[in-house]
Amino acid sequence: MHEKRTEGAKVDLAARGAEFAAFWRERHLCTLTTVRPDGTPHVVPVGATLDLEAGIARVITSGRSHKARLVAGGALVALCQVDGRRWSTLEGTAVLRTEPDQIADAEARYTARYKPPRPNPDRVVIEITITNTLGNV
Repeated sequence: MHEKRTEGAKVDLAARGAEFAAFWRERHLCTLTTVRPDGTPHVVPVGATLDLEAGIARVITSGRSHKARLVAGGALVALCQVDGRRWSTLEGTAVLRTEPDQIADAEARYTARYKPPRPNPDRVVIEITITNTLGNV
């Protein structure tokens, strides 16, 4: 399988090209992988959005969710989406955002890619600064 890999600090996602950008605008579910305190992976399906220019992916969730608790203090994560033979994984450092303006921005991005999210007064944003990419798009 062809792998495109960039290591180190935040990557220039716009440089990945039009096919990569289009793939992350298409409506696909993703998986978010976090790591439990015992070192085992916690993998869950999520909707995610990608801001190419900022190099940031966002996942909206309840602040009481297990994934939110796992990234609360900052964590390394992987966000992956697959469509047939096409796939892309974004790796990076996740932080939890609770600021109303950050939540509203993430909800607007989610609405543009998927549909309006259901109301959730406990909503937070998992914000991932992308440091590595893998995939064949």
